[in-house]
Amino acid sequence: PNIGECWGGGPDSTATATIMIMGDTCTRGCSFCAVKTSRAPPPLDPAEPEKVATAVTKWGLDYVVLTSVDRDDVDDQGAGHFRSVVQKLKEKDSNILVEALTPDFRGDLGLVDLVATSGLDVYAHNVETVERLQGRVRDRRAGYEQSMSVLRRVKEVNHVALTKTSLMLGLGETDDDIRATMDDLRSNDVDVLTFGQYLQPSRRHLPVKEYVTPEKFDEWRVEAEALGFKYVASGPMVRSSYKAGEFFLKNLIKERESENAASG
Repeated sequence: PNIGECWGGGPDSTATATIMIMGDTCTRGCSFCAVKTSRAPPPLDPAEPEKVATAVTKWGLDYVVLTSVDRDDVDDQGAGHFRSVVQKLKEKDSNILVEALTPDFRGDLGLVDLVATSGLDVYAHNVETVERLQGRVRDRRAGYEQSMSVLRRVKEVNHVALTKTSLMLGLGETDDDIRATMDDLRSNDVDVLTFGQYLQPSRRHLPVKEYVTPEKFDEWRVEAEALGFKYVASGPMVRSSYKAGEFFLKNLIKERESENAASG
C-alpha cells in the first residue's frame, strides 16, 4: 500500500524494491496469506538468479528486498537458490544492499547458514504473530520457537548482518502477548522490528479481531525502541518490507561494515 514511497531515492531516502523469488505458489497454507498454495508447485527456474540480478542492476536501486514462497517440495527448500540470487546481485553491484526475507526452512539451521553467509546485509524472517496465536495463524509446519531459532542462528554465523522480523496486529493478541514477544526477540538479538495491521485478504481467511489505532502503533514503536531495537517501523499500513531501505537503516548497515573492517 506504500508504493509511492518506495521508488523515490535521493540524498535523504533510498530507492527500494521487493521481489518475490522461487515462483508464485507456496507449499504452506497460512490462514492469513493469499498466496496460491500447492503440494507440487512448478520447478525452480535455474536462470532466475541471473535474471533478477540483471534486472535489479538496470533499475539502479540502492536496496532490494528478496522474499519468497516456501518450497518444502525442494530438497534444500530453496536455500541454495536464495543464496545464488544474493551472490549474483552482489557480483553485479557490490554496493547494493540486500535484504533476504526467508522461510523458516523447517528449522534446518544448515539451510539457514546457506542464506545467512551469502553476503546479504539484512536477514529477515517473520514471526508473524505472538506465541499464543501461532497455531491458528500460521501453517502447522511453522512455529514460534522454530522462527526464533532461525533468527538466533543468523547472528551465530554472521556477525555483521542485521536481523529483522515483523508482527501483524489485530489478530486477537493482548498487550502482554506483544511484550513477551518483544522480550523474546531482544533476547535473540533481533535488531529491527516492524508492526502492521492485519487485513483479511478474503472471507476464507482469518477475520480481523481489532483495528489498532495509529496512536497505539506509535506507543508500540516507542516501547520497542526503549527495549533496544535499532530500528522500529510501526503503523497500520506498515508491512515487513515497508521502507526497508530507510535512510537510517542504510546508514546503520554502512556503520556496521566500517566497524567490522576496523576491528578485523
